[in-house]
Amino acid sequence: MRMLLKVQMDVEAGNRAIKDGSFGGLLERVLGQIKPEAVYFTAIDGKRTGLIFFDLKEPSDIPSICEPFFDAVNAEIDLMPVMTPEDVQAGLEKAAQAS
Repeated sequence: MRMLLKVQMDVEAGNRAIKDGSFGGLLERVLGQIKPEAVYFTAIDGKRTGLIFFDLKEPSDIPSICEPFFDAVNAEIDLMPVMTPEDVQAGLEKAAQAS
């Protein structure tokens, strides 16, 4: 299932991880594991934020994806399913048939 992982770093923990170089390694490991379709970084609510779109193969993968961010940068994480326009169209067709 295609997912959006929103990772917001605690500012102090993020500062430390960036300065000591550990954040780059963390990011490389997690992105290598999940092989995202797209990754964007921005600031939301005054916090460094990563928006990572990837295919979640198994729900049991969630801890190995999220825990490194919790541990390293005291992250706040949102994980939500997302759809492409084609997914929405297919869903609307199914909804119309169910009515």
